[in-house]
Amino acid sequence: MNEPTAPPRPPFPLARWTLIALAVGGLAGAFAYVAGYLDPQRLTPARVVDQLQANGGVHPGYRRNHAKGVCVIGRFDSSGKAAPYSRAALFAAGARTPLVGRFALPGGNPYAPDGGVPIRSLALRLTQADGQQWRTGMNNMPVFPVATPQAFYEQLRATAPDPATGKPDPARQKAFFEAHPETAAFRAWIKDQKPSASYATDAYYGLNAFYFVGADGARHAVRWQVEPDNGAAAAPLGAQDVNTLAAELERRLNQAPLRWRLWATLAAPGDPVDDATQSWPAQRPRIDAGTVILERAQDQDSGECRDINYDPLVLPDGIVASADPLLPARSAAYAESYRRRTYEEARAGGRPPREAAR
Repeated sequence: MNEPTAPPRPPFPLARWTLIALAVGGLAGAFAYVAGYLDPQRLTPARVVDQLQANGGVHPGYRRNHAKGVCVIGRFDSSGKAAPYSRAALFAAGARTPLVGRFALPGGNPYAPDGGVPIRSLALRLTQADGQQWRTGMNNMPVFPVATPQAFYEQLRATAPDPATGKPDPARQKAFFEAHPETAAFRAWIKDQKPSASYATDAYYGLNAFYFVGADGARHAVRWQVEPDNGAAAAPLGAQDVNTLAAELERRLNQAPLRWRLWATLAAPGDPVDDATQSWPAQRPRIDAGTVILERAQDQDSGECRDINYDPLVLPDGIVASADPLLPARSAAYAESYRRRTYEEARAGGRPPREAAR
């Protein structure tokens, strides 16, 4: 049976075509501006990633930051206590949500010594039964050094290795910190921070603020963190220990799953929700949202975390981003890093050959 013939459409008014053309042109212009095509001096994701490469070197197929890491597999068991604040399905009472995570060190060198810096990170991708995902990247530092993408870029430039020495120029670093007093809280933390000898014994902080959105539509500004319940730290870590953290994690997981309590801290009116350099007062109420449970580790070259972009703006219904300018900047830089490493794989006809471990 033939479908009935539709009546002829009236001619499309020229004015409407003009409006569409203007709208499309405006969008193209906006994208060009964001990408930096109209203003070569504008800070773009490509320039940020270029600087990360300048600082850490180019290692094909690896992330441009947090290049050295290990995949972990587990789940999140909800306590149900966050459900009144967020309608996200993963917070429902009794919900058990699978996750793929990644512990990592900062920097672009996948062969860096474990004891070279005291910063560790934990990224998680939780996938609800309806397919929606929550991706979050956390660090073991309670505050971020700077508040804006431009300041972060300037920090990268200030800490770039001097070609003459192979090390950052102390004078450039000093000048940067003097020009950015907002780094004081971070500098106070890192001054006495020793590199931990175990990923399992660190707490990790989601430094940016977000909003939980309840079933009634009410919004609640929050920051989250995970606190470990995994016993004592391992033996002291030497500055040149290379693969101690991954091996120590594997030994712990061979004995039992590892656990972190997920806490969501509620902001009070007036607390900064767009500045990751400022912590909130310790007396703010906290919600025991549930438990992150890690059950096994995988090598990052072949594990499930390998091709995940831990974009902090991938959020399920019930969580929305704050106006913190670092969030869209992180999202864009992660996407640029992901584009580069997957392009390298495609050019190599698959995963590019790894350099020999150093």
